[in-house]
Amino acid sequence: MATLVETVDCRIVIDPGVALGPWRYGLRPHELELERLAEHWREIKTHSQNSDVLIITHYHYDHHNPREPQIFRDKIVLLKHPERNINFSQKRRSAYLLKQIEGLPRETWYCDGKSFDFGNTTITFSQPVLHGIDSKMGYVTEVAIKEGNDVFLHTSDIEGPSLKDQTLFIIENDPHTIFCDGPLTYMLNTHYPLKSLQDSIQNIMEIIDRTRVKKFVLDHHFLRDIQWKERIKDLYSFAESKGLEIISAAEFKGLKNDLLEARRKELWETIPHPQTQKHHDSNMLTE
Repeated sequence: MATLVETVDCRIVIDPGVALGPWRYGLRPHELELERLAEHWREIKTHSQNSDVLIITHYHYDHHNPREPQIFRDKIVLLKHPERNINFSQKRRSAYLLKQIEGLPRETWYCDGKSFDFGNTTITFSQPVLHGIDSKMGYVTEVAIKEGNDVFLHTSDIEGPSLKDQTLFIIENDPHTIFCDGPLTYMLNTHYPLKSLQDSIQNIMEIIDRTRVKKFVLDHHFLRDIQWKERIKDLYSFAESKGLEIISAAEFKGLKNDLLEARRKELWETIPHPQTQKHHDSNMLTE
């Protein structure tokens, strides 16, 4: 979900991090996944170093990387509050990040429920909302960036939206472009109930009906599922009936979808690389 947003006033990077699922189908990441990870991290670092504002919506390692704190030097850093509305794991990680970046940012502000103006650009944060469907994974802040009449919205890790407060922030900000992390369907009926998927579909339909959205990107958790399109075929049909196409982040960039994690078993069967089963930086292998 690392995202660069450029306005006339500033360059903003939301959640400058990237990580791989440490295990999938009982397998460690394939060499192709590790190569893609390194490629994306190089790009994220470049954009972060050239940005004015860095945003951390929460403290999972796929959304920030405390091992390379230099990207925070001379930046305005907007952070989810490190001690309020936070679970134990993220509280510990937030303390570590703040220690790592101490003295590096030009300014550091906690952002929960606040707005910040940069010229004609306004960055607005939701109050903390659940990371998913309960408090086990903690809380995140959604982000709306407004320049003039144009609004971009980044959902962070809401895993849906399956809940009303997650949805309401999106509707209230009436975005033209939405980057949504999507339902956790690859864990359907284990960590993610079918009802949460159904609620997410209904809530996205409501968002389409009640906002000006012209570009709707659905990605992150959602594209960890090889059956992603089949899971929400009714939503695709509904969006099409409204003249809207729901696309992936790759498609937004004009690229083909390449679901490496979802295809991990296939990759190991067709292109084995035993050396990738060795140890890797834990901050790049887990959320």
